[in-house]
Amino acid sequence: MRTLTLPPLPPARAGAPPGGPRQRLPARAPLRPAAQDTVLDVVIPVYNEETDLEPCVRRLHAHLAAAFPYGFRITIADNASTDRTAVVAEALEREFPQVSAVHLVQKGRGRALRAVWSQSDAPVLAYMDVDLSTDLNALLPLVAPLVSGHSDLAIGSRLARSSRVVRGARREFISRAYNLILRGGLAARFSDAQCGFKAIRKDVAERLLPLVEDTGWFFDTEMLVIAERGGLRIHEVPVDWIDDPHSTVHIVRTATDDLKGVWRVGRALATGALPLDRLRRPFGDDPRDRALSGVPSGLARQLAGFAVIGALSTAANAALFAALREGLGPQLANALALLVCTVANTAANRRFTFGVRGRDRAARHQAQGLVVFAIGLALTSGSLAALQLADGRPTQRAELAVLVVSNLAATVVRFLLLRAWVFPDAAERHEEAR
Repeated sequence: MRTLTLPPLPPARAGAPPGGPRQRLPARAPLRPAAQDTVLDVVIPVYNEETDLEPCVRRLHAHLAAAFPYGFRITIADNASTDRTAVVAEALEREFPQVSAVHLVQKGRGRALRAVWSQSDAPVLAYMDVDLSTDLNALLPLVAPLVSGHSDLAIGSRLARSSRVVRGARREFISRAYNLILRGGLAARFSDAQCGFKAIRKDVAERLLPLVEDTGWFFDTEMLVIAERGGLRIHEVPVDWIDDPHSTVHIVRTATDDLKGVWRVGRALATGALPLDRLRRPFGDDPRDRALSGVPSGLARQLAGFAVIGALSTAANAALFAALREGLGPQLANALALLVCTVANTAANRRFTFGVRGRDRAARHQAQGLVVFAIGLALTSGSLAALQLADGRPTQRAELAVLVVSNLAATVVRFLLLRAWVFPDAAERHEEAR
C-alpha cells in the first residue's frame, strides 16, 4: 500500500501558473488504447469501511472483468481510516493484480480523489461510493463518451426521467432542494451533483483540478460547476440507484459545508477570480462555441443594458402614475402605468439586453413578461396598500417615493426572472461566448 500526501494547491486562481501561461485545451479526440493499456482507473474513497470494502471491490472487479472491454484498475483510497480498512485493502491488493491501495494521512473525499487522480496514468478517471448504490451496468455508458472523445466529464443522474431510484422521502427532498439551489445560485444546468458516480478524462482533470479548492464532499460539485462554466461538455447517464440506509454521511454538516461552498464558488465566478479560459476548447470544436453576431457578450453587458432600460422604465412609470393618479386613483393608476411600461420593458430587454431578434416566440416572451408584471404589481401595490394603512391620507410625494423604492425591488426580481425563465437560451449563449 502506498501512502500519498497532497501537495499545496497551486495558485491557479491568481494569474498564470508556474512555467508560463497555459493554452486552451486541445480539440477533443478519441482514445486509441492498446489491448494491454489501463484505460480506466476507478477510485473508491473509503473511511472506516472494513465491512463493506471487500464485497464492494470483489463485485466491481467481477463486473469490470466480464463487461469492460479495456484494461482497468481499481484504486482504494483510504482516507486516514482508524479501523481495519487498511488491512482489508492490502489483502485485496495482494489478491487482484488490477487492485491498488493507497493511504492518505488526512480525511476528505475530495482530497483523496485529487491525490489519486493527479498521480494516475490512466486516460479515464472515475470514482464511485463504496456502498455501490448505483447499478454497475451504468459504468460503461458513463465512460464511453470520454473514451470516444465526445465529452469531457460524465456523471450519473438519479433525477433523469428514465432513472429508477429507491430512497426515503427525506433524502429525496434534500437532493432535489440542493440541485435547485445550484440551479438558482450558480446557474448550474446538470441535474444531479451529489450522485457518487462520476468520471473525467485525465487531460481535463490536469487542467481542472487546480481550480477546485474543496477537499470534502463539495469537491465534485465545485468541479462540475467550474467545468460547466468553462465550456466543458458534461455527459449525464440515467442510473438505477438504491439508497444505503446505513450511510455514515452526516447530512446536516454536509449540507452546511455545501452551502458555504456554493457561496464561495458563486463569489469567485461573480468576481472573475476563476481563470476559466484555461478550460476552453479550440474555436469550432463544439458547435455551441460559435459566436453569434449581435449578441451581448455576457452578464456584465446584460446588467448594464438592463439597468439603463430599468431606469428609463422607472422614470416612465412614475410619470404615467402621476398623470393618471388624479383621475383613476393610486391603485388603478399604478396598474395601468406598470402594464404599459412592462410591455415596453420586455420588448426592449428582449432586443437590447438579451439579443433576441425577430418575431420567433415574441408573443410567448410577452406573455411571460406579463407574469413578471403581475409579480411586480403585487410588490408595488402591496407597498402602496401598506403606506395607506400606516397613513390614512398619504401625500402624493410619499406615494411616489414608496412606488420608486418598490419598483427598484421589483426590478431585481424582474432581471432574475427574465434571465432564468423568459430568455434562458439567450443567457446560456452569452455565458458560452464569454
